[in-house]
Amino acid sequence: MKFLIVFVALFALALAAPAEEVSILKSESDVGPDSYKYIYETSNGISAAEQGVLHKAGTENEAISVQGSYKFVGDDGVTYEVSYIADENGFQPQGAHLPVAPEA
Repeated sequence: MKFLIVFVALFALALAAPAEEVSILKSESDVGPDSYKYIYETSNGISAAEQGVLHKAGTENEAISVQGSYKFVGDDGVTYEVSYIADENGFQPQGAHLPVAPEA
């Protein structure tokens, strides 16, 4: 549920930008008791998709694992894309513009 709140907050922030008129080209979501997924795309080049699954529901080790991606056009005109996994190992983003941690 907290991911849905974050998504709505980010979406509202994107829509609040006064620079240009932006329309929603695509918006789909499916929320169930043990999983969710959403996808959206706007006319200004912003898009995102995410899905999450609840593991070990009702146990002390209950956890959610999430996979997703988002894309936007920066002020420099470059399209930035990030894909990520968030699970028991933390948030793990990947993108051509992101630094890579050195191997241990």
